[in-house]
Amino acid sequence: MRVGVLKEIKIHEYRVGLTPEAAREYVARGHEVLVETGAGAGMGAQDSDYVAVGAKIAANAAEVFTKAQMIVKVKEPQPSEWVQLREGQILFTYLHLAPDPRQADGLMASGCTAIAYETVLGPDGASLPLLAPMSEVAGRLAIEAAGTALQRQSGGRGILLGGVPGVAPARVVILGGGVVGTHAARMAVGLGAEVSVLDRSLPRLRQLDELFQGRVRTRYAATAAIETEVFAADAVIGAVLIPGASAPKLVTRAMLKEMKPGAVLVDVAIDQGGCFETSHPTTHAEPTYVVDGIVHYCVANMPGSVPHTSSHALNNATLPYGLALAAGGAAAILADPGLRAGLNVHRGHITHAAVASSLGLSMRAPEVALAA
Repeated sequence: MRVGVLKEIKIHEYRVGLTPEAAREYVARGHEVLVETGAGAGMGAQDSDYVAVGAKIAANAAEVFTKAQMIVKVKEPQPSEWVQLREGQILFTYLHLAPDPRQADGLMASGCTAIAYETVLGPDGASLPLLAPMSEVAGRLAIEAAGTALQRQSGGRGILLGGVPGVAPARVVILGGGVVGTHAARMAVGLGAEVSVLDRSLPRLRQLDELFQGRVRTRYAATAAIETEVFAADAVIGAVLIPGASAPKLVTRAMLKEMKPGAVLVDVAIDQGGCFETSHPTTHAEPTYVVDGIVHYCVANMPGSVPHTSSHALNNATLPYGLALAAGGAAAILADPGLRAGLNVHRGHITHAAVASSLGLSMRAPEVALAA
């Protein structure tokens, strides 16, 4: 199969769909890899690095779209990209369609087969192996972002996350105890902050209690508990996830008035619409804004700021699935329940139940869509 790699065009997105090391694995299995010139520059890979492993360099994105049978990306296609997709072409990338009806319409109109990293399931039928590495990165970055946003020049309360001897540390509240929440808690605890994690899974709260050995306060995420913790917080990390679906709004605008002036909200769920009512996507160029005295950080591609780390971490996870797609195409999707769960769009139809529900569209089962 001819596999195409594009240079990401989202603002301040420096990751790449295939690193040279990953491209080498495709070439070794007999596939042709076509890389847009400069695609890897943001994470430190030059065109010559791709050529050295047997890949070919395309002069521009249009050449990649025209020649490739499968496109491997990082972020969701932008409007200028989805119009270049075609029927029968496989797109393998993060999509986050639930809050993005325009993209969904564009992908359906193209007739392509779009597989979303964030809904591919692991062999256990529950884990999200292609979302996990970026969730790990985003969780850790969320605390760095919170620390910067809390500084006075950023509009924050002027509090050091870990405090100093004789001065209390910041109170960090993490909504969601999954991968993002766990890694955010790890960073916050390491810096000396006072940390609470809220989740609706009692088994997960028990795991976190055991993991952190009392250094993190765990609470069941009832509405009253969320309000109590958020109102007392210096920084709130939104780390909730419903695979494929829009994130629930856990912090309303009315609640902002009860929070500490200059407190910070970091919405890691912004790719899925955000879990704060007042959230809207921001960029690394302008990462924050203030609503009712509360600083909001809602960058939609947080791991893009550390592209060397995140590109390699992402490729480590996506490589086996990408190789399977390159070898088998639609047959590989039918053969692997995990890839079937990742199929979001196929030949004009939404094929993921949570995505369809969030968009208010009908859904065609992957098995039915692929067999048509």
